[in-house]
Amino acid sequence: MEVGVVRQRRLADDIVAQLETMILEGTLKAGERLPAERALAEQFGVSRPSLREAIQKLAAKGLLISRHGGGNFVAESLGSTFSDPLLHLLENNRDAQRDLLEFRHTLEGSCAYYAALRATEVDQQRLTEAFMALQDCYDREGTVTRAEEGAADAQFHLAIAEASHNAVLLHTIRGLFDLLKRNVVTNIGGMYALRDETRDMLLRQHRELYEAIMARRASEAREVIHRHINYVQEVLAEGQQEAQRLARAQRRHGDRSVIGHKA
Repeated sequence: MEVGVVRQRRLADDIVAQLETMILEGTLKAGERLPAERALAEQFGVSRPSLREAIQKLAAKGLLISRHGGGNFVAESLGSTFSDPLLHLLENNRDAQRDLLEFRHTLEGSCAYYAALRATEVDQQRLTEAFMALQDCYDREGTVTRAEEGAADAQFHLAIAEASHNAVLLHTIRGLFDLLKRNVVTNIGGMYALRDETRDMLLRQHRELYEAIMARRASEAREVIHRHINYVQEVLAEGQQEAQRLARAQRRHGDRSVIGHKA
């Protein structure tokens, strides 16, 4: 009988596996600095040479970046699903904005569904904090900026993604975070100008979503997300139609001016 050689697993490989798990599950975020080597070695209960070997392996994989005299960081590129130039194109293209809302139906609906099923007490606490911060923005109508409100809105949806305990959903949301935040800022600016009830409606929908997740009503949470995004699409479509009517009216006025001038 042939017996294969049993290779002893290196301690550094165990450290690599643990750090990779922390990155994958979102405990370590893109751009985040790792604790100092001495502190991290103590946390893992390993020697500093073993830790350095693990860090070198992760750096070779492109997961960590070591800065001389500055420490070790999770690679920033892990948090970018799209490049900055592409983000700019998507942000300023009307069709792409529509596509993003359609994508959010599937993505955020799934996040809400799984968050309701899987959220731990820690997740629920973070979700509560994010919701309270968003509600505070709504309460400060007239003094809060669109940027503040957009960031709070996006953070709330990110907290839901974290509570879903689905690594693919979480990293997709994180990768799109800047785009989602800008999309929210753009949307609310146009929506508030179109309908007086928009602010109250958005707060009500976010509260219903929060309560459904906290009560572990998964199907209801997903349905609330769909109704929320449907409402956004409806109001924005109304705004686009109004803009098209205004443009036609201006063209007609311009045409009459030209005709009158020629006559």
